[in-house]
Amino acid sequence: MSNQSQKKPQTAITPTREENYAEWYQQVVRAADLAETSPVRGCMVIKPWGWSIWENVQRGLDGMFKATGHKNAYFPLFIPLSFLEKEAEHVEGFAKECAVVTHHRLEAGPNGGLVPAGPLEEPLVVRPTSETIIGATFAKWIQSHRDLPLLINQWANVVRWEMRTRLFLRTAEFLWQEGHTAHATAEEARAETMQMLDIYADFAENWLAMPVIRGEKTEGERFPGAVETWCIEAMMQDRKALQAGTSHFLGQNFAKAQEIQYQDDAGNREFCWTTSWGVSTRLIGGTIMTHADDDGMICPPMVAPAHIVIQPVLHKPEAKAEVMAFCDRLIEQLRTKVYGGRVVEVEYDTRDIRGGDKTWQWIKRGAPIRLEIGPRDVAEESVFMARRDKGPKEKESLKASDFVERVPQILQEIQDGLLAKATAFRKEHTRVIDTKEAFYDFFTAPETGENQPAPIHGGFALAHFNGDPALEEQIKNDLAVTVRCIPLDGQGLCDDEGEPGTCPFTGEPSAKRVVWAKSY
Repeated sequence: MSNQSQKKPQTAITPTREENYAEWYQQVVRAADLAETSPVRGCMVIKPWGWSIWENVQRGLDGMFKATGHKNAYFPLFIPLSFLEKEAEHVEGFAKECAVVTHHRLEAGPNGGLVPAGPLEEPLVVRPTSETIIGATFAKWIQSHRDLPLLINQWANVVRWEMRTRLFLRTAEFLWQEGHTAHATAEEARAETMQMLDIYADFAENWLAMPVIRGEKTEGERFPGAVETWCIEAMMQDRKALQAGTSHFLGQNFAKAQEIQYQDDAGNREFCWTTSWGVSTRLIGGTIMTHADDDGMICPPMVAPAHIVIQPVLHKPEAKAEVMAFCDRLIEQLRTKVYGGRVVEVEYDTRDIRGGDKTWQWIKRGAPIRLEIGPRDVAEESVFMARRDKGPKEKESLKASDFVERVPQILQEIQDGLLAKATAFRKEHTRVIDTKEAFYDFFTAPETGENQPAPIHGGFALAHFNGDPALEEQIKNDLAVTVRCIPLDGQGLCDDEGEPGTCPFTGEPSAKRVVWAKSY
């Protein structure tokens, strides 16, 4: 075999996914110009291309929230320590992650620097989540059954002190939305919890093209203070699970701690039933790890900052005016088209840099469609189109008028194709497992050389479980594997979905198969 045939394909991102998935992810974030680390340890700077994806996430979800009767509000960043202390299980769950403000000013120190001064009477916790501060507000807003249900959402930042960070996936400060609702009955609160879970699944699959499994968390993975935690779980390309969103039925735990009561129509004072639910900028990390390849990001058209990038090809100065005028007319026509509820967005790249460099920048950023337009295309009234879901050298010439008419259809083809590909990947790496030996084999990494990252292995295992938290902890310690969720029936995960069986670890009865995986 010749040396030429032995050469591995050249890629824009090194290392590749197979060589070192964790480092590949960091390089994609950098090459796609999505975000960068900041001077503040554990925090990130979200760059314009990444911020635009988040804006589109916000736009899509905000519309879904408002369509189901929710209204936006904003609550304080600082939470008095005493508020957290009212809900013991809640504060215990977040205590190790809290950032705390203890002083209210700075003064000149003895060595010329600044030192904190003016101790606060009560320390303030920088918001890790807002159940307690919003609960205190709900207690004022709710007096009568006529004030219910109360359906509130806030878009905000939160701080959870993280020692090991990864851009978009785990940072000390991150952006999210958190919904908080209060209801007169448990049934209404449970219905709200499930409605929001369905909205998250709908958004993940139809906007992010990221297939998810809906299910309930086990006791060990439940949100601190919640009665039930429901989640959506997605498989990334390293076959690990990403918890992409959660919806919590809080029962009356927080209502009792925060005195959230209403007077029913018989004049009795009753505690409300509450919920909370949230997704964060982690969705961007999930989108990267679901779709990106060894050439960079692939943006699902529904959240792409720009649907189309137009690159004029200007080799001869005398052709410039004609090419630019053609591009201007084309952009005007494209902006009359609508895709995914917004006008088709076009990025017109007229920068004076090499065409190849420009092309690879947009490939790495993941723009869904690129058009190259030169004098020959103008003469033929055509465009030279490349799609990001195909190879970088796969291009086709289309009549400009045909392309304009077909743009929404082409974008939807890309969107649907990304979801189909990710769904097929999850199916390929999901196993029904019935013995402890097969389970441990599935999740044990193949041996590698010294200082080499573990090869991609495992996936989702559908196995029975007796529900014992101690057993789950033992498996976590052995394999770094946890129950990602107890899946809702009807998702077509396996042939005996929802049927009882035997726990392969203990031989004890099991109500149904659960989803096991390594996770982020």
